[in-house]
Amino acid sequence: MTWLADTRASYDTVADGYADLLRDALADAPHQRAALAAFADLVRAAGGGPVADVGCGPGRLTAHLHGLGLDAFGVDLSPAMVAVARRDHPRLRFDVGSMTDLDLPDGSVAGLLAWFSLIHVPDDEVPGVLAHFRRVLRPGGPLLLGFYVGDRTHLKTEGYGGHPMRVHVHHRPPERVEVWLRGAGFEVEVRTLLDPYREFPGAILFARRA
Repeated sequence: MTWLADTRASYDTVADGYADLLRDALADAPHQRAALAAFADLVRAAGGGPVADVGCGPGRLTAHLHGLGLDAFGVDLSPAMVAVARRDHPRLRFDVGSMTDLDLPDGSVAGLLAWFSLIHVPDDEVPGVLAHFRRVLRPGGPLLLGFYVGDRTHLKTEGYGGHPMRVHVHHRPPERVEVWLRGAGFEVEVRTLLDPYREFPGAILFARRA
């Protein structure tokens, strides 16, 4: 798939710049930290176990979840991103992989985080990705999604230090994502908007494998 190859190549190109830019971003994001802490509580309440950070990039959120006491590991499409994650967080596990064909056993994870990592997946591919998320989650396991709100797609050609990129960024209404989640076998529990009055607002959805 061309979009997968473009996404992999783009993030391979910007991996170091991306890691440097976002390394301390959570320090100025108390609402995001609160959402991640709530997710950690939900994982523990469901019995605990391995947690997958899918689309982990340089591993900053994987490490944050580990700091919250979770057995977190990361998966990312970009080998360069995984190399940065392994360098910066050598005691944690990071694997190269695609959320379109998630190489994890059925029911093997207690929770799954996909933090602004669905934004490059075309609409017609999202239901299949969510089906993989459901497959690898244990029954009752929590899912936390972050994504951009809107109803448009734009082509990103440069980013993170001025490096060339070629990725489509999809902004979606939360209602559409909720429909996809329910269709994939999830129960949606909470929807929260981030920075609703900024140019590119975000949304957080908490769901659970039914």
